[in-house]
Amino acid sequence: MLLTEVVSCHPAQLKVENEGKKSTVSGFNILLKDTVLFPEGGGQPDDRGFIHEVPVLRVTRQGPDAVHFVPSPFEPGAGVLVKVDWNRRFDHMQQHSGQHLVTAFADSLYGFKTTSWELGRQRSVIELDTPLVTVQQAEAIEKTVNQKIREHVPVNVRLITVDNPEFNKVRSHGLPDDHAGPVRIIDIEGVDANMCCGTHVRNLSDLQTLTSLLK
Repeated sequence: MLLTEVVSCHPAQLKVENEGKKSTVSGFNILLKDTVLFPEGGGQPDDRGFIHEVPVLRVTRQGPDAVHFVPSPFEPGAGVLVKVDWNRRFDHMQQHSGQHLVTAFADSLYGFKTTSWELGRQRSVIELDTPLVTVQQAEAIEKTVNQKIREHVPVNVRLITVDNPEFNKVRSHGLPDDHAGPVRIIDIEGVDANMCCGTHVRNLSDLQTLTSLLK
């Protein structure tokens, strides 16, 4: 939870899809002085939660700001309590850290680069730049990943500047065109360091276990 302040409130519309049917919902875009809700980005869906008791239906990134879509307005300058839907957040944390781990070992063991990934309600899908992953390769990646989970490896967040020599050691270097300031690094101790804006577990043990469903 976070106590913060409303910066602005403007009428807005949100396009939604429910059971294959598309519709538009009227509401308000709220900008807060600070927030605990993650806007969608980096392959990760946005958080859900509440501002006071009003549900937040979408959180999007606009430049450096997170914009919250809600069905009811708030007065600019008003103090508000922001709460995150923890079950959704923790599921995203587990899946995103798991993706970093699989991506790291697919690369280090076999040179397979991750080209895209999708975080879903039931599973994550990771696409690799190879026409074939054998059952033996998938089992080796899964075994190595689960070994690191059992070792309780810490996951740390670091902020570095692009002119820091350490920046050249991270796995990827793509930045949004509107990025400014330090770069956020997710560091799985002794395993992987990668730029990422998403939410992650603090220790790999929080993943419990990982299973690959080879396609």
